Amino acid sequence: MSTGVRRRMGVDERRQQLIGVALDLFSRRSPDEVSIDEIATAAGISRPLVYHYFPGKLSLYEAALKRASQDLASRFAEPHEGPLGARLLRVMRRYFDFVDEHGPGFSALMRGGPAVGSSATNALIDSVRQAAYDQMLSHLGVAAAPARLELVVRSWISLAESTALLWLDGRRIPRAELELQLVHDFAALAAVSAAHDEDMAALLKTMVKGEQADGPFAELVGRLISLGS
Repeated sequence: MSTGVRRRMGVDERRQQLIGVALDLFSRRSPDEVSIDEIATAAGISRPLVYHYFPGKLSLYEAALKRASQDLASRFAEPHEGPLGARLLRVMRRYFDFVDEHGPGFSALMRGGPAVGSSATNALIDSVRQAAYDQMLSHLGVAAAPARLELVVRSWISLAESTALLWLDGRRIPRAELELQLVHDFAALAAVSAAHDEDMAALLKTMVKGEQADGPFAELVGRLISLGS
């Protein structure tokens, strides 16, 4: 028979619980709209106890962002197996899974929120972008990117962010179409750069090597050819 007595949480366990609760609330609404009272109620504790673990909502928000940024950065990890186009499409699907699940929080982070502009928040955003950049170089088999490749990869990461934000504003374009379009965007950026640089041209050949007839890169070529027919 249950006694109904609650198990007392340790300090770290309680902090992790509050971060999880806050992240869930921030994922459904803008952090500006979520109060400490709501977080306390959702966690089943008092408002003063929340302040016992976090000095204020800003520190709790930054802790939630840290967990979210680690989650988002992990979405770019992908086994180096199979054609690059298919790998990037799987990455984009996981990326949009995150955006879909954490819409308001993702938007608040990128567009403006209670912690935006702080050194801690900027560092978290930069860490996600750097993780994405490092993963892309790894997929391309490049240890140190020359200037043109760095421009292509970082431009594409920024494009993915902007596309996700625009999609959240009404979701007027089917998500699957945007995921595929972003893979095509990467190939297009690389192709334009290859037209100006021999090293990029060689890398582009490596990118499409082993690409299947029904793969994302091959599909892009087919669509472009059909436009001219």
